[in-house]
Amino acid sequence: MARDVSDSTPIGSKAELIAWIAAGEKPASSFRIGTEHEKFPFYRSDLAPVPYEGRAGAGGIRALLEGMQQRLGWEPIVDAGHIIGLAGPDGGGAISLEPGGQFELSGAPLATLHETEAELQAHLADVKAVAAPHDIGFAALGASPLWTRAQTPVMPKGRYKIMANYMPKVGTMGLDMMFRTCTVQVNLDFGSEADMVRKLRVSLALQPLSTALFASSPFLDGKLNGFQSMRSEIWRDTDNARSGMLAFAFDEGMSYEGYVDWALDVPLYFVKRDDTYHDVAGASFRDLLAGRLPQLPGEKATMSDWANHLSTLFPEVRLKRFLEMRGADAGPADMLTAMPAFWVGLLYDATSLDAAWDLVKGWSAEERQALRDAVPREGLAASIGGRKLIEIAAEVVELSRAGLARRALKNAAGQDETRFLAPLHGILERRRNLAQALEERYRNAWHSKVEPVLTEMAL
Repeated sequence: MARDVSDSTPIGSKAELIAWIAAGEKPASSFRIGTEHEKFPFYRSDLAPVPYEGRAGAGGIRALLEGMQQRLGWEPIVDAGHIIGLAGPDGGGAISLEPGGQFELSGAPLATLHETEAELQAHLADVKAVAAPHDIGFAALGASPLWTRAQTPVMPKGRYKIMANYMPKVGTMGLDMMFRTCTVQVNLDFGSEADMVRKLRVSLALQPLSTALFASSPFLDGKLNGFQSMRSEIWRDTDNARSGMLAFAFDEGMSYEGYVDWALDVPLYFVKRDDTYHDVAGASFRDLLAGRLPQLPGEKATMSDWANHLSTLFPEVRLKRFLEMRGADAGPADMLTAMPAFWVGLLYDATSLDAAWDLVKGWSAEERQALRDAVPREGLAASIGGRKLIEIAAEVVELSRAGLARRALKNAAGQDETRFLAPLHGILERRRNLAQALEERYRNAWHSKVEPVLTEMAL
């Protein structure tokens, strides 16, 4: 989760909220790729979770952040005296913590997937070097495979305390989402309002396909959970007012204003003033705009309130000043680069984007929702429009490959970006995603034990 924004500019009208999003428009030549991924830290000696302050003989999350600060020279992000993240220079990425200690890299906006790969490799090398003296390893999976919620550490970050208090009031799985899931996301640009709408619709319709391809969470509480993406299933009952498939995005006349209207109706979590998070969970942003928020009488909304509120919305695709693809489980390093490659090939090439829209435009809202509901359990065996998802996936991955080939951006070895799709080609050839492969290892090589998943999936 990115650093909270500080901008005290007062908001005078809804038009300013729309303009804030529209300011993200860029010419295609300036489109960038921002990749975020989360991973679970664990102590290698006994596979225990890593608390903030560590344990006897080994440092914890604080030590990791302090070590990364010393190694990278990045600016510390502090909450009530606790280091809770690091900000890179000139907007060049950040390191942050999710509520249960999940360690996140929010990557810099980069021009090519080759740069994304180099960023990931450098980050993993740095974090492993810092973690090794503390006996800490990292595994990237969609859901925490071993530890109960009670065993999971809690990070000292003000906004998370507010969210943890509110989540059980609006769904049954919100605390599991906060403390026991990891994702990989990519943030992509748009050139105009029409371009945003087209990309939003295509990526919403295909987000369940991404979930199925990248599913990696068949375990929870030390056993099989019956799902391929438990992370995705958890989101189905976390907080439905702020998550889901955004059916309204397919309505005629969809616009920046349409998203703003939806966002205004999603309840607030908090209002941040200086270093204090004020708990206003359940309150209306419209009341804050009007200066009539009961918890903060007379306080009016600022642009930082708006930016921070948008960061607490969790649809399958999120609009800010870019579009965030949010449907994928975290996974091994090759999948952490395959995920942005998949979406770049589809959304940053006009021919592939048009073909993808032709593929999905006939799906109804009911069909899209049914696919979203089926995929966490069924994966690529789910169906829509009378077709198996694995058949559609083969077509869509080919569209992505063709889009990346047309980008024709090569590294020093003369390789283009299509190489990053290799893990997806393997999944389609084997007709089996990572979750299914892990389940097979559980039943055979691991003799019905879940513990080996942490060591075998260590980054």
